[in-house]
Amino acid sequence: MTSTASSPDTREGQAAEEPPPSSWQHRLRRFGYAARPREDVRTRLVPPYAEPGSRIWAALGVPRDASQWLVRWSGWLGPLGVALVAGLLRFWNLGSPKAVIFDETYYAKDAWALIHKGYELSWPDKVNDAVIEQGSGIALPTDPAYVVHPPVGKYVIGVGEWLFGFDPFGWRFMTAVLGTLSVLMLCRIGRRLFRSTFLGCLAGALLTVDGLHFVMSRTALLDQVLMFFVLAAFGCLLVDRDRARARLAAALPVDEDGVTRPDAYVAQTLRLGWRPWRWAAGVCLGLAFATKWNGLYIMVFFCLMTVLWDAGARRVAGADRPYTAALKRDVLPAFVTTVPVAFGTYLLSWLGWILSPSDGSGGYYRDWAATAGKHTDWPWLPDWLRSLWHYENKVYDFHVGLSSPHTYQSNPWSWIVDGRPVSYFYESPMPGRDGCPADTKEKCAREVLALGTPLLWWAAAAALLYVLWRWFFRRDWRAGAIVCGIAAGYLPWFMYQERTIFYFYAVVFVPFLCLGLAMLLGAILGPPGSSERRRVAGAAAAGVLVLLIFWNFIYFWPIYTGQAIPIDSWRSRMWLDTWV
Repeated sequence: MTSTASSPDTREGQAAEEPPPSSWQHRLRRFGYAARPREDVRTRLVPPYAEPGSRIWAALGVPRDASQWLVRWSGWLGPLGVALVAGLLRFWNLGSPKAVIFDETYYAKDAWALIHKGYELSWPDKVNDAVIEQGSGIALPTDPAYVVHPPVGKYVIGVGEWLFGFDPFGWRFMTAVLGTLSVLMLCRIGRRLFRSTFLGCLAGALLTVDGLHFVMSRTALLDQVLMFFVLAAFGCLLVDRDRARARLAAALPVDEDGVTRPDAYVAQTLRLGWRPWRWAAGVCLGLAFATKWNGLYIMVFFCLMTVLWDAGARRVAGADRPYTAALKRDVLPAFVTTVPVAFGTYLLSWLGWILSPSDGSGGYYRDWAATAGKHTDWPWLPDWLRSLWHYENKVYDFHVGLSSPHTYQSNPWSWIVDGRPVSYFYESPMPGRDGCPADTKEKCAREVLALGTPLLWWAAAAALLYVLWRWFFRRDWRAGAIVCGIAAGYLPWFMYQERTIFYFYAVVFVPFLCLGLAMLLGAILGPPGSSERRRVAGAAAAGVLVLLIFWNFIYFWPIYTGQAIPIDSWRSRMWLDTWV
């Protein structure tokens, strides 16, 4: 097992010499800052992965050739194994409850309309029972619907309905797929971030047993789709970072001893060339805010992060003015390969609406430019673009003015500690019915509660403080990347505290909380070179915490999956009054 505490490349801008007594590094020592020994510049730019040990396989009696193969492929076998467990959990009895739960009443029906008509339709009130009874045979409405979210997330949900039909399994299928794939991605992202397969798989395992991510993987809501594209964009930028730094390292001079040396001219002038992973990140970010508009905030955070990464790389390579060099060489390419690509992706997501008739029989507001808006400014723009702009303005007005009270609304201050979860489904079956044991004295409870695994979230709150400390005082870029992922999905909601918002929006930054907790657990395990006693103590403490989190997920399993349990058992799981 490899910890995060002292692996290579923990700071973007390590000084070339020991800082003088008056430097800011010297002043930070009282808070735990410690300068690390100088390393070869190539190692700092492209740190090696921790080599997994083979002792465990030898102890299990695995033949040497087989153990070497397992060690060699552990970077994929470990993540795939964790993802397999996550998939089994998420697909188990996926069609239950057999009902339209919470906001599935919007997105499942919108998805069905999109894959058949290319735009959303206005369904009659109280049609959900008919949807459950008739499924794919139900007649489509004819009138277009006014909707307030872009179409990508609903198209994704619609893929499952197209494959398996218009029923609960069909409309939950793709969110379960994306939930499983996000666990696989997080394992690989964590491995690349920490240079440790163990810590990467640990982060993925934590995501596997997070209750909020689990429930959102089994519900046809848009936020799980948004989370997937945000995490994919982060992963693409992380790969781009490694490849750009490898290109920079390859251009630096090597002395007669074979040691790569910094070079100010190369570091400040080298163009980092074609960066396809940035283009891929742009597509993912476009798909993110084509699912929900808060993806725009995340794009801003991530674009700033990737430019700062480039400046840090140039500093390590020897640039005297790394931020000036990044401004000249990296900012414009970063903008071109992300922002226009993201907006182009967003426009393409509306293609079904754009191609619908503009005579009043197409999508909502599709005919606006030809009717009410035909005398407005910019008449030279295409009708579809002016109509779409008008539609988007109306949607913006709706979002900023949304303040209708809701039973399960919550303030973002409470999210990080599981303050106010959202109940998606609740029934009170009598004994002997709907899974309620016949010998139960009182009625049972069936609930699907979007609640993050409490011990995981409370430990992650402590881990967040740790990564903030490590980023600020240890100049650890990995902690900064985790903080950026959390801040991008979390902080913008503080600008809308009067708006009706919900805890389940936090699923977007759950993967980054898991990365932060994995980083803290790595520090508890101890840095490489620790004594055997330190390692044993660290492994015991970290292992106990992880096992408690796993137990906590199992304990809350019935209220994540809608199983009927005696009402007293349900009450025992309502740890806080605000959960009811």
